[in-house]
Parts: sequence; C-alpha cells; structure tokens
Amino acid sequence: MANIKAYIQDTVHELVHKVTWPTWSELQNNTIVVVIASVVFSLLIFVMDFIFGVNPSSYFWEGILGLIYP
Repeated sequence: MANIKAYIQDTVHELVHKVTWPTWSELQNNTIVVVIASVVFSLLIFVMDFIFGVNPSSYFWEGILGLIYP
C-alpha cells in the first residue's frame, strides 16, 4: 500500500512541478492549427475519393467502395 501512495505522490509532484504546461494562447493557436489541418486532410481525401469514384460508363459517382465492389 505504501508503494501505491508513493507512486501517486510522485505522479502529482511531477505533474505540478516538472511538466511545462502550454499557456492559454499557445493552446488556442495549436488547436486552430489542428482544426485547419484536419479540414485540409479531409477535403483532400474527399477529392481523391470523388476523382477515383466516378464511373466512366455512366459518370455517376460511386466512391472508392464502388470501385472495389462493382
């Protein structure tokens, strides 16, 4: 039981005194970067799916699964 208590005390000490937490403005800027990157990657995947998913015989969009499972 003493080992568990020491582990929790060491963990709290490390989180409070040794970890460098980001400031609020850094957190906001990093969040904006992640959101923009996620939108760009999702649009890129959508465009690739749209390009490769067009059926040449009917020009109807079937998506990637339409090519794999005709």
